[in-house]
Amino acid sequence: MTNLVEVFQARFGDWLVALIQHIQISLLSLLVAIIISVPLAILLSKKKKWSELTLQITGIFQTIPSLALLGLLIPFMGIGVLPAVVALVVYAIFPIMQSTITALRSIDSSLVEAGIAFGMNRWERLKTFILPISMPIIVSGIRTSTVLIIGTATLAALIGAGGLGSFIMLGIDRNNSSLILIGALSSAALSIIFSTILKALEKAKLRTIGISAVITGICLAITFAPSILTLNFSPKDTTHTGKTITIAGKLGAEPEILINLYKELIEDTSNLSVELKPSFGKTSFLYEALKSGEIDIYPEFSGTITSSLLKNTPPTSTDPSVVYTAARDGILNQDNLLYLKPMAYQNTYALATTRQFAQQYGLTTISDLSKVQDKITAGFSLEFNDRADGYPGLQKLYGLNFTVNTLEPALRYKAIQTGDVNLIDAYSTDSQIKQYDLVVLQDDKHLFPPYQGAPLMSKALAQQYPELESALNKLAGKITESQMTDMNYQVDVEGKSAQEVAHKFLVQEGLISN
Repeated sequence: MTNLVEVFQARFGDWLVALIQHIQISLLSLLVAIIISVPLAILLSKKKKWSELTLQITGIFQTIPSLALLGLLIPFMGIGVLPAVVALVVYAIFPIMQSTITALRSIDSSLVEAGIAFGMNRWERLKTFILPISMPIIVSGIRTSTVLIIGTATLAALIGAGGLGSFIMLGIDRNNSSLILIGALSSAALSIIFSTILKALEKAKLRTIGISAVITGICLAITFAPSILTLNFSPKDTTHTGKTITIAGKLGAEPEILINLYKELIEDTSNLSVELKPSFGKTSFLYEALKSGEIDIYPEFSGTITSSLLKNTPPTSTDPSVVYTAARDGILNQDNLLYLKPMAYQNTYALATTRQFAQQYGLTTISDLSKVQDKITAGFSLEFNDRADGYPGLQKLYGLNFTVNTLEPALRYKAIQTGDVNLIDAYSTDSQIKQYDLVVLQDDKHLFPPYQGAPLMSKALAQQYPELESALNKLAGKITESQMTDMNYQVDVEGKSAQEVAHKFLVQEGLISN
């Protein structure tokens, strides 16, 4: 508990920003869902066939996994608030429509007949008695949608929309329970607060609810105002007067260190300013965001390009220069993306086990696993479990078959520490290998291809700002595997910021002045 309080105090500023972002996304999604659902439900309430069909369709939308929906929206809408809000609206429509149609159909027909007898048109009947009587049930559906939206909005952090999910994702990645709790408890508290407010509105008059909706809209506009004012009226940066370059990174300490290295090199050698988006998400999210122009640069690895991004997969090779050349030429021809010169180290896949398990069964190579297959429970990331150079490759090349549990990358290390699994996939520069004293098994049949890291960007951007290429190529041939592992360890275990670690490295290497 003491550590939780200390972490919260240290990150209070970040938490406040994330909280405001979460409220923005949630309120905007809720208001849009209400504006769509209630009028549509009123329109269809008298048409049973159409209302049932609409409810079935909106109900089916709710079965789509949220991550899948976000992935589908990115190619069309890019990243940030827009796809997050659209996804949340899709999930929120069904409960509101269902409650509204149910409420309207429950109105006593004699009341409707009396209204008609008094000469009321449909709008007058709605305003006078239908909506006021239906309001408790309608608001109940809105409450359900609100709780759903606030909980699901944590995934907005995966596509650069911010919110409390950023604490959860960072906590999972860093194996930091305090960060996870801060994000989860804050989201739960928001749900309780908004649900309580809406509960009170169930018995309120229609006019009161209307005023509340207007106040909510005003509050939403106020929370968006700072970003709008910053965008349109903030003073220009007198130090970096050129374009702002957006650099994003995948989840993890290493990508965050790399993008901070990029930022400092660019700003030190040009008049360009850089905006960072760390912990942006998985490979596919960044790749699609780069192609759509939502981000400008992100660090990628040669083996990932050749095995996952290229439609025409080149022949496999264990020669780093061959793989890099295939990645560079392939991604340029396919997407007109420029892959700059690589760094020295390779962050390739590896299999790791505990030192006790390795010593007990004499394991030093991957081939040695064949003699203990029945004793192994593996914890593999979803990506590794599906890649040709991952578990399928182990089955084909090494003839290995294990009991496999698929886990988020950061959770693999927790699972092997608790004994739930005894073999995991890892990256060769992961700090947790050093932290938990794990043994990396030698890839004696050379399954894993070389993975050299380098900046990936559009060719058009590089031509427009040639200083970007010259600045970033200062890292070409730099950073050894031990240096990268040590920097990851400083961030993951020692708690140093990625910015601090990156700056120190650049100064020590003489790439920037102090």
